[in-house]
Amino acid sequence: MVSKNIVIKNPTGLHLRPAGLFCKTAMQFSSRILIEKKSKAEDITANAKSVLSVLGACIKGGDEIKIICDGEDEEKALEEMVNIIEEGLGE
Repeated sequence: MVSKNIVIKNPTGLHLRPAGLFCKTAMQFSSRILIEKKSKAEDITANAKSVLSVLGACIKGGDEIKIICDGEDEEKALEEMVNIIEEGLGE
């Protein structure tokens, strides 16, 4: 299992279009990919391969999330998920 904390750079956060791109990227890997978001009320864990799960996490621009990958291609999956966030999620 590998993980990395990263800040969402695009100001609109993970609304439908970026969430769709994020999930489409995650689905290319066989590893299990989760997103963890800490908040004052509760910690949220979302399945990165589910658009509804990602949208339900209400991730906004400037939020710090943790991407967790577990599986045979976990290193490559983590690298690609971090890259897509750093590139602005298509925005």
